[in-house]
Amino acid sequence: LVVLIYYMTGAHRVLPIHMHIKLLISSYLFITGYSHFSYMWQTGGNSAFVRFFQVMFRLNFVTVVLCFCMNRPYQFYYFVPLLTFWMFVIYFVLSLPPRISAQSVDSYPLHYLYLVAKFIGCFSVITILFMSEVFFERIFLTRPWKALFVSTDDVIHEWWYQWKLDRYTVTFGMITAACFHIAQKYSIFYDNNHGYLFARRTAITVTLLTLLVVCLYTTVSFLCRNEQDCEEIHSYIVFIPIVGYIVLRNISGILRTRYSTFFAWFGRISLELFICQYHIWLAADRHGVLVLLPGFPTLNMIVTSFIFVCASHEVHRITQTLLPYAVPNDWKLVMRNFVIFLIILIPVGRADGMF
Repeated sequence: LVVLIYYMTGAHRVLPIHMHIKLLISSYLFITGYSHFSYMWQTGGNSAFVRFFQVMFRLNFVTVVLCFCMNRPYQFYYFVPLLTFWMFVIYFVLSLPPRISAQSVDSYPLHYLYLVAKFIGCFSVITILFMSEVFFERIFLTRPWKALFVSTDDVIHEWWYQWKLDRYTVTFGMITAACFHIAQKYSIFYDNNHGYLFARRTAITVTLLTLLVVCLYTTVSFLCRNEQDCEEIHSYIVFIPIVGYIVLRNISGILRTRYSTFFAWFGRISLELFICQYHIWLAADRHGVLVLLPGFPTLNMIVTSFIFVCASHEVHRITQTLLPYAVPNDWKLVMRNFVIFLIILIPVGRADGMF
């Protein structure tokens, strides 16, 4: 909701606000890495193939439809390509043999070293891509996937900018998930009761420390002289305020066992809200505001906001309804549907000039 208000009000001109919005967007990517690692750790990768396509459909169904209906490039909805790309990376890294899970490390303690090696390899590849923009462009400007990474004027600048800003965030999320599950496995803390995660004295110390690191990011965002310097620092320290917030949110049993149903409802349709804002709430490719009632700005915002939220909710329901038909719970049927999708997409893409 804060991100939506940010786009509505044009607050990007205020650098500290701009950096905190980037932090919220990074949090979504961080949670993506965290949640999918947790799934693989707990299930051992069972049904991971089907789950991967379910997530792909959930992320891209509305976006792909809008790309063809509104004649927009895939990169116009930059956040969806970013999530999709990192979902590919997560699935590839965690699916590489050996697959590591809570059960496998019990039988083969050496899997802990394999897990560390996977994370180091992921960091290394990302760093190599970042250090050589020419190499980066050669990879992402290769056909047939070039159309997924270029903007309307056939340049890759926007994708390069968004990719490098959060290049380590998803890996940070996976590492945090690994640390959490390993710590839980060895009873370093307990989260199955209503008390503190740690002993009372330790909990107070950890709380003060996390408050300090969360404030550190805010301080850095105010001290930065320009946006470029802030964003370069952001890439390396983004995990600090995110993990700090997670600790503050969960260290107390009173906070950990309660949540807001209001924000949870919006959270379930957050992806649709982000996508639909381009065409329902905002105008002029997100550079203006949709006006239905000229001369009544407050009433106009209330009406358009109501329509926007209702439409996003219905789009979410449609996606959830179509999901089991598009991605059945059987890998053979999933592959059949995927092949059919490619057969339909490629001729349409060629006719539209995408391929």
